Amino acid sequence: MDYLSIFRQLTNIPRPSHHEEKVADFLYQFAIDHNLTYRRDANNCVVIEKPASPGYEDHEPVVLLNHMDMVCVSEADKPFNPQTSTITPITYEKDGETWMRADGTSLGADNGIGLSMALAILADDTIQHPALEVLTTTNEEDGMSGAAGLSPDFIKGRRVLNLDSEAYDEITVASAGAYMQKAKLPYNRIAIPKDYIAYEVSVFGGKGGHSGVDINRGRGNAIKILANLLLVAIRQLNIKLYLVSFYGGQAAAAIPGEAEAKVIIPSDQQEAFETLVRQCDDAVQAQYSETDPTLEVTFDQSVWNGMVVNEEGTHLLLASLNAIPTGPVKMMDNANPLDDSSSYVETSNNIGVVKQSNNAFTVYIHTRSFNIDAMHDVARNISQIFTLTGAEVECQMDLSPWQEDTDSPLISQTIDTFQQVLGFKPKKVSMHFALEAGYYVEKFPGITIASIGPRILYPHSTHECVSLTTANNIWQVVIELLKKL
Repeated sequence: MDYLSIFRQLTNIPRPSHHEEKVADFLYQFAIDHNLTYRRDANNCVVIEKPASPGYEDHEPVVLLNHMDMVCVSEADKPFNPQTSTITPITYEKDGETWMRADGTSLGADNGIGLSMALAILADDTIQHPALEVLTTTNEEDGMSGAAGLSPDFIKGRRVLNLDSEAYDEITVASAGAYMQKAKLPYNRIAIPKDYIAYEVSVFGGKGGHSGVDINRGRGNAIKILANLLLVAIRQLNIKLYLVSFYGGQAAAAIPGEAEAKVIIPSDQQEAFETLVRQCDDAVQAQYSETDPTLEVTFDQSVWNGMVVNEEGTHLLLASLNAIPTGPVKMMDNANPLDDSSSYVETSNNIGVVKQSNNAFTVYIHTRSFNIDAMHDVARNISQIFTLTGAEVECQMDLSPWQEDTDSPLISQTIDTFQQVLGFKPKKVSMHFALEAGYYVEKFPGITIASIGPRILYPHSTHECVSLTTANNIWQVVIELLKKL
């Protein structure tokens, strides 16, 4: 059973964060089918054990680490329910490599490809290896509660090969800390005033992407753009605007490429409002012409006769979103201004999602940093902004940065294996995404981690794709590395 056929099985199993029961069942059945020992905890994290190959019984065990959930996003016109819909993978050739993407959705190569490789190793008795523990966690993409809740005795191994990386020619030796919080901002509704007209205003077409690795690539945050536009209408044009609804984004860890609002304005201010939206579109086109060229801002006249969010609720939401930073907050001291790599970002923030219920807006914010004090400062300021509005603020993740010993035997052996198998040495890099390693170094004393993976582009977006050519190469590296270990 090859890893690609296993990955295709995974694409048929809905596995958004917080809803991993079906894929956990799949792992449970996989272990049974291959006569392997397994454990499953209350958070649906699963570890499957495989005994050492003959001759490797006395060697230290190795943990193959992955997560089972994925960020589920879809194109605006794509009928897609993350809890019930499957992913349709499409294979194609480009620039001399074989690639895979999905049809109108994210692909889930992050981290499905790595998980599939680990399962394929479990299924293949010809591969030489020490005792293995394949650890697969839940909710990695939206709070890492699975890793945070692992019991200290859930795994025995202390040499961890993490297959959740997205840069083929790099080995991740450090990752940013992450702080995720949810703010629930209550509001009251009132009857629609007289002589008002409704509009639907949309920001769409953005590339979106991973709020860590893509945060420095100049992508537009659709939520931020829309909130700023509507706040300008209120503050600078003195338009007495009321929100009917405001929605944006699909995942806290993704840069939102789309957001939309329904608003009402006085009918005698139509021209001023429409002119403002057109000007905003022109400004967006100019600002993102190279980095996010398909981003647009549009309006359509609409009809609304129901209740609306009152003036205070409207203003507090828009003012809060306007006050929160998005994108890089602070760069490294040695930052290269000509390089868009997220490796140079020290601290960043992303507004990932705005949802609405009958009486509250809920906003999800994701802060990352290699400096834990800077991360907490930004997160604290954001919390204070929302607290002043009367919102309830809840911390959903507080993960420390991780730094591996870059000269550890595991790192050295991994680099040597790349050289032997592929003819090059991977760069040792710090990545501006959060890895569960921040929890493991505290939970499992003495642990050492090397993180590698194939080339995955645009994770957490509908443009996500994986180079199967590099995946095949990483597979060879993993097999040879297990033999060395």
